Amino acid sequence: MNKRNIIFIISTILLFSAIRYRELIGYGINQLRGQLSIVINAREIEEVIRDKSVPDSIKYKLALIQEIKKFAVDSLGIKASKNYSTYYDQQGKPSIWVITASEPFAMRPFEWKFPFLGSVSYKGFFEKEKGLPELEELKKKGYDVDYGTAGGWSTLGWFKDPVLSGMLRKKEGRLAELIIHELTHGTIYISNNVEYNENLATFIGEEGAKQFITNKFGKESPQMKEYLDFQEDEEIFGDYMITSCLRLDSLYNHLNLKETPAVNYRNKYFLIKDIILNINKLPLNNPERYRFKFPGDHLPNNSFFMSFQRYRKKQTDFRQELSKNGGNIKQWLLHLRSENN
Repeated sequence: MNKRNIIFIISTILLFSAIRYRELIGYGINQLRGQLSIVINAREIEEVIRDKSVPDSIKYKLALIQEIKKFAVDSLGIKASKNYSTYYDQQGKPSIWVITASEPFAMRPFEWKFPFLGSVSYKGFFEKEKGLPELEELKKKGYDVDYGTAGGWSTLGWFKDPVLSGMLRKKEGRLAELIIHELTHGTIYISNNVEYNENLATFIGEEGAKQFITNKFGKESPQMKEYLDFQEDEEIFGDYMITSCLRLDSLYNHLNLKETPAVNYRNKYFLIKDIILNINKLPLNNPERYRFKFPGDHLPNNSFFMSFQRYRKKQTDFRQELSKNGGNIKQWLLHLRSENN
């Protein structure tokens, strides 16, 4: 085969690939543009800390994040990286919006497929308007959908992830949890398994935060009490929502999908309403944080409930695995990384 024919074949393949994947390519370009805008406009944390015009409260949190990073690498076995060495001021605006979707009568997520990442049950946009057409399309197809902001994200090492100004509103324990959670994604990530990845990052984030707060402030410190109260609420609420997912799943398995849609939606509505109303009975330290204020008959849908499976379903399993490794997160992470390399 001569050189001209080879060039023609390669060009044809590239052309058909571009046509077939034009939507994915367009999405990728928009995401790259949004990510680069943040990276370019982020400032080095050392520079921000030296800036006399920056409030001490911001400097304190930025310095604390550097301590969290060092602790995560040295004591937890998190992979060292340049993430969170820069600071991006969001000017009080969300930086990323995320779509999730689920089938209306099954606890089964809608998934998007991406190169390298595999199948993923959420899709992010740096501009809210960019995601609205896809949101409406999913609604038209009958999916339960949710579109909300995210407090942070990981690019898995593709870019130098910055500290977002919105993160600094968090108390010390929750800030440590968030940073360690995102750094865990850059340490171990299994393609086509969002539930495993997010549950693992949640678990390492929470356990790592408790160790950091103990090391930095002490077991009896106000910072530890605040975080433990928060963590206790998260576990109670998360367990309740996982049980609620099982109740919804049981309902859907017994629904007659040949029945009129109105009947099935009514049964679904009353179960979700019961779930939400019974949140008030949970023994929470701060019940107001978990109180739903929904207008009229608007209730959460399957997409909302599935987020708890995505982030909290495997917490008991991971706790048992960590125990088998003597409670040593660094040793356990090393074992997980060797298993998945």
